[in-house]
Amino acid sequence: MKSQYGFKIDAELCIGCFTCAMACKNQNQLEPGVKWRQVHPLDEAIYPHTDRAFYSLSCNHCETPCCVESCPVGAYSKREKDGVVIHNQAKCIGCKNCIRSCPFGAPVYNASLKKAEKCSFCFQRLDANRTPACAQGCPTGALKVVDLATEDVSDLVQYPQGFPQAKRLNPSVRFRNPQQPQIIRRES
Repeated sequence: MKSQYGFKIDAELCIGCFTCAMACKNQNQLEPGVKWRQVHPLDEAIYPHTDRAFYSLSCNHCETPCCVESCPVGAYSKREKDGVVIHNQAKCIGCKNCIRSCPFGAPVYNASLKKAEKCSFCFQRLDANRTPACAQGCPTGALKVVDLATEDVSDLVQYPQGFPQAKRLNPSVRFRNPQQPQIIRRES
């Protein structure tokens, strides 16, 4: 079976420190205001507890990416060897079809370049046998790279509450949902 790399996001371990987002921004030298990875606190309707829970999200490198389908100039491609979806900015004409078509909000518009951009899964780092900057930078291990073709992810969730259920796209991201906090009582 072919490899399909994806991100594993563990909300039990994520502390919302934004290190993954900053590592991505630094690695890719993104302009001010452009973010390929964002950390989202879970809404109270999803996680109604006083301590916080977070999801770190970027491009999901879908099995059937709508950005590839919607781009009129072929600026997107999916790598055969690992399933990573690449955006070729030199081909991009800034039409925003990819931005409109992605239910996850992965492609973003760079106003100064007048082109779209998105997470590249740090494919250059992968090719050098290195971990993507976001996962390497995570201090708690809440963000990891998994190969969905070989790793057992049966204990993880693909579509947690609040995450778009785009089953046709089959996003390559898996989640460990946060658990209800435990009340610890001291025996007197």
